[in-house]
Amino acid sequence: MALAALAGLTRSLSPGEALLAWLDWAWHLGLAPGKRLELLTLALQQWRQLAFDNLALAAPAADAASGDAASRDAGAATAPGEPLQDRRFAAPEWQQFPFNVWQQAFLMQQRWWAEATRAIPGLDPQHEREVAFSARQWLDMFSPGNHPLTNPQVIRRSLETLGLNFVRGAQNVQSDLQRLLTGDGPAGAERYRVGHEVAITPGKVILRNRVMELIQYTPTTAAVHPEPILIVPAWIMKYYILDLSPGNSLIRYLVDHGHTVFCISWKNPAAAERDLGMADYLEQGFFAALAAVNAILPKRKVHATGYCLGGTLLAIALAAMGRDGDDRLASATLLAAQTDFAEPGELALFISESQIAMLEARMAQTGYLRADQMAGAFQMLRSNDLLWSRLINHYLMGEADNINDLMAWNADATRMPARMHSEYLRQLFLRNDLSHARFEVAGHPVTLADIRLPLFMVGTLTDHVAPWRSVYKLHYLSPAEITFALTSGGHNAGIVNPPGNSKRHYQLRTRRAGGSYLAPDAWVAAATEVQGSWWPAWQQWLAARSGAPVKPPRNGIPGSPLLADAPGRYVLAR
Repeated sequence: MALAALAGLTRSLSPGEALLAWLDWAWHLGLAPGKRLELLTLALQQWRQLAFDNLALAAPAADAASGDAASRDAGAATAPGEPLQDRRFAAPEWQQFPFNVWQQAFLMQQRWWAEATRAIPGLDPQHEREVAFSARQWLDMFSPGNHPLTNPQVIRRSLETLGLNFVRGAQNVQSDLQRLLTGDGPAGAERYRVGHEVAITPGKVILRNRVMELIQYTPTTAAVHPEPILIVPAWIMKYYILDLSPGNSLIRYLVDHGHTVFCISWKNPAAAERDLGMADYLEQGFFAALAAVNAILPKRKVHATGYCLGGTLLAIALAAMGRDGDDRLASATLLAAQTDFAEPGELALFISESQIAMLEARMAQTGYLRADQMAGAFQMLRSNDLLWSRLINHYLMGEADNINDLMAWNADATRMPARMHSEYLRQLFLRNDLSHARFEVAGHPVTLADIRLPLFMVGTLTDHVAPWRSVYKLHYLSPAEITFALTSGGHNAGIVNPPGNSKRHYQLRTRRAGGSYLAPDAWVAAATEVQGSWWPAWQQWLAARSGAPVKPPRNGIPGSPLLADAPGRYVLAR
């Protein structure tokens, strides 16, 4: 109870873990006089550069051209390096005095702290990452862009609107607080109602159990490939990220290209589901759905697809099926899904014995982990994009939120059962049991080396949840044929990537079954780059591993009633 109370005050972040990290850093920095001398030298260089490169810009010039030339000459003659760059300060206003000095001083301070928290002899690597991350979070709070009197863009907007931007910003604050108290989503999310504007691909709920509903989508083509697709989304999110508005729906894209599609819609758990574990999601989720698909389409192999945590669950199922000689699948696709958690990126900063103990204490009281308890960690991972930029635009500039379907989906969060979340964090993140062949299914361990059917994998370049290099590690854990696509975008936007966006691009390369391992950087150098969406390449990959088109199957499990129209009941639960 005491630990749960402390977790409530600290948003489930362990102060003990943070204290140990900073003490470890301070102790080993104190024992490294050479490192301290380097930091002192860097600080002096930065002050020199700031004085000569930036303060010189305050001096009046005869004209703009000569002033620019003089400053460049002075910088070339005296400065030890070029001005630091950051996209937060890309606007022209930030290049004017005194704002150029403030933003350069801030960036230099960030650089100094980055150097102060790395390459310290004896410092534990996990503590090094934690200290660097927390220092960056604290510094970001004091960025000149986050304060109205030091942000030239806010000052200009205030002059142009005679201060009305602050009035609108105050109204936005009031609206956000009201929505927070009432539990409503962000302003504009009401334009994307589930079953009306999003999640509208026609289909039927054909199976419902304690864990999930299974949706079978209505075909839109006269003939379909005989092998159906079974999609396993993550239960940390609602399934309709793959069925957003029609132009952004991966499910509709597959149906329109002649595939029979089934998709799991996970139940949003409450206290009654507190004892659901990974085995329940495997048996009552994936294997129950696969059995239903087999009943509708007997003797036809299935293309299984898993996204994020659903992809990890699918990989576990693939290993178990390989171990047991179960050959019901034709192929598998893993979208932004990790199987080796040794290097899961910055998310590992929130996963330690101390952190998990606090989460478990808090979940023991409620039976689940609330969505907002997870959202805080993800916001910290991308604080500039998800927190500070919104503060500036929404509250200081007075702009209205421009909500799209993906943002509305992101606000429609889910909970996590206590037992499952604890098992997931301990067995996969903390102990990395899956990649070390220690994870048990039905009482016996499974190994990823037993996965031998063709795999299509997608990693996204700027993924903070499942870094693509971590996703890529399955290349040396399984001997299977792997076609890997590395696409632009992040964990969500890289997957919701419909054709037609000229700014999108991806790289693609296939490693034959039993082929030699290629390190990630070597893969990037060797893989073909293609402009556009990876969806068509994946659809063609599926079609190449499917039979000639046949008549579409009937809706529903033989002998069982159709339960509801898509999107079903579970996705609507809050």
